Amino acid sequence: MAERTVEAYVTAVASLAQHYHRAPDRISDAELQAYLLHLRGVRHLAPSSLNQHLSGLRRFYDLVLRRPTDQLARLLPRVRSQTRRPQVFSRAELERLFTVGCPQAKPRAFLMTVYGAGLRLNEACHLKPEHIDSARMQIRVVLGKGAKDRYTLLPPRLLDELRSYWRTCRPKVWLFPSSQHPEQPLPAGTGQKMFWRALERAGLPRKGGIHSLRHSFATHLLEAGVELTVVQHLLGHSRLSSTTTYLHVRQERLAQLQGPLQQLNLPPAPSPAPVLA
Repeated sequence: MAERTVEAYVTAVASLAQHYHRAPDRISDAELQAYLLHLRGVRHLAPSSLNQHLSGLRRFYDLVLRRPTDQLARLLPRVRSQTRRPQVFSRAELERLFTVGCPQAKPRAFLMTVYGAGLRLNEACHLKPEHIDSARMQIRVVLGKGAKDRYTLLPPRLLDELRSYWRTCRPKVWLFPSSQHPEQPLPAGTGQKMFWRALERAGLPRKGGIHSLRHSFATHLLEAGVELTVVQHLLGHSRLSSTTTYLHVRQERLAQLQGPLQQLNLPPAPSPAPVLA
């Protein structure tokens, strides 16, 4: 499993133990269900966060405590998540984000890389200079989500930006190193803060976290006519259903479309007949 998945699962089990101040194998089924109600009713966790806790606890009770699968399904039922359409930025908003919002070389190059290659935050933080394949105009993503490698786009404009950034900052081990510890990659929290600060400087609305740049990448490709399976490969989705989330139409795009009736060559509507007194 990916490092962040392991961390999330261990945190879920640790949180349960801390809640009752007991080892998880000494917690009764009734207490476990009461804890889940606490997560939902008191801590008000979103369905996605609650399901992440459930996945971690299920793994623990399955692999460590050897509870039967059918028993776990009743004890730890998953919560139905609401389907939310990803919010994306328009091209004009992105131009403002990268110019007005990013006066410094490192944040500008980092955020342009996230959008230009459609990367997850953790993938962008762990890029190395040797992952930039300028000969093939591709970026190699090493150990992305699901511990899988893949290749994604390296647009010429992004390559120019990265070369300018490299001449200015001269990164060594990591393409985007930590400012305080150059031998370590940029922390994910720092990358997220770069995004929030850039949004604030540019005066743009919040449409989710930095992941909205990846949403924008996928949406703009599909609007440009790129095949869904190609977008799936670039994003690193194992299931096509994950990519079909982006098959929505933005309001700005909808306003630009002309319906089929508009294409017909029809005479103007007749004037109404005069009403006789």
